[in-house]
Amino acid sequence: MRIVPVKKLKEIAAIIDAEFVGDPNHAITGLNEIHRVEAGDVVFVDHPKYYDKALLSKATTILINKKISCPKGKALLFSDDPFSDYNKLVRYFQPAKISRKQISDTAAVGKNTVIMPGVYLGNNVSIGKNCIIHPNVTIYDNSKIGNNVIIHAGSVIGADAFYYKKRPGKYDKMISCGRVVIHDDVEIGALCTIDRGVSAETIIGEGSKLDNHVHIGHDTVVGRRCLFASQVGVSGVVTIEDDVTLWGQVGVASDIVIGKGAVIYAQSGLNKSVQGNRNYFGSPAGEAKEKMKELFLVRRIPELLNKLK
Repeated sequence: MRIVPVKKLKEIAAIIDAEFVGDPNHAITGLNEIHRVEAGDVVFVDHPKYYDKALLSKATTILINKKISCPKGKALLFSDDPFSDYNKLVRYFQPAKISRKQISDTAAVGKNTVIMPGVYLGNNVSIGKNCIIHPNVTIYDNSKIGNNVIIHAGSVIGADAFYYKKRPGKYDKMISCGRVVIHDDVEIGALCTIDRGVSAETIIGEGSKLDNHVHIGHDTVVGRRCLFASQVGVSGVVTIEDDVTLWGQVGVASDIVIGKGAVIYAQSGLNKSVQGNRNYFGSPAGEAKEKMKELFLVRRIPELLNKLK
């Protein structure tokens, strides 16, 4: 999330009542979670597993729960509970604004776009030209839809990220302040769900087509001309390059990359990044030809055991 106007380190520290190390006038321009940080961002980290990733990231201000020396060119904010203080900053810079109208006064709809009965458009939603938004579609605040987009009945664009911190006896919710961006010539099937970014953008690239019952997690970036069949589930922070095909019931783990032109066969499960222009199958998925050979050999196990007897 970009902060306008730019804030100083001492101002951010005052909001969350935190100690800091660094130039009090050190510039802060945004808030981002660890997977999507940019220069000028504040990022929070509260687990030793991710200390190095946060400190070595592009983020220039780190909200952390350990007293450490400050890396060159960065600033530190010390907190007993970085997760909660990060949420406090999100609430401060993007306070909740609820629209009780079916189409918000701040929504913008382009020429020749058809909005069918029952559609909800939240605050600052932008929809381009020549789109068709079918009945009972819900488009949450700040979502941006391009030209020539079709969204079929019952789909939900921009719901909160599935992002929680486990506490004793409960889960704390990470407040989402990102958005969804859908580029031109995209078609979204019925009853699909596309979650907004935690702090950045979930993106569906130009010309991509999603079948019914597809889920796209927070901060995932889908490239151009991708095809996703029914019941595909993509976790958060996935990068899917151009011309990728995911057949029915494919599941994709978080924070991986699917290379350009890859094809993932139905009911496969991806738990790591894969190269482009190859076919994959199985769970965990591997190159399709090799997985087919493995299945053939597995089927022969009873025959081979009988021969050994």
